[in-house]
Amino acid sequence: MELREAIFNRHSIRRYRAQDVEREKLLKILEDANQAPSAGNLQARDFIIVTDPGAKEEIARASLDQRFIAEAPVVIVVCANMARSAAKYGRRGAGLYSILDAALAAENLMLSCTEEGLGTCYVGAFDEERVGRLLGIPETAIPIGIIPVGYPDEEPLATPRLPIEEIVHWNGW
Repeated sequence: MELREAIFNRHSIRRYRAQDVEREKLLKILEDANQAPSAGNLQARDFIIVTDPGAKEEIARASLDQRFIAEAPVVIVVCANMARSAAKYGRRGAGLYSILDAALAAENLMLSCTEEGLGTCYVGAFDEERVGRLLGIPETAIPIGIIPVGYPDEEPLATPRLPIEEIVHWNGW
């Protein structure tokens, strides 16, 4: 699959087939995620792979009861490693660069999943403290996204995008 094809074929998937995701595919998409750029090449992001049904259920509850999270075969929690970035960049590294590092990696991860025939949905609405406690995330890191992963059991239509003329500004706003 070409990059542009993956970009345009990636859609938010909320229904998954009852089929396990192969470990080799998971490792590949995680490698792809880690190829994302990062401030100072510190790679200030970590990934928690959740396959335990009980833990997925708790994550779904902590995510405004979005049931599809628990139904996905795999849930990946993308974390910003604030300490890793702060060691070099101080407060700005902890509060911004680590979050950007994690977000860039999340996009790579979702595009890689699309290429592998897997569906994802980026979930940003969740109780980060509750998820942090559930998964034992240290205070030096923060979950920034929950990404259910699995073989799609739906084919959603493309969502509309704003015209490029409305969002691009040349040489100033």
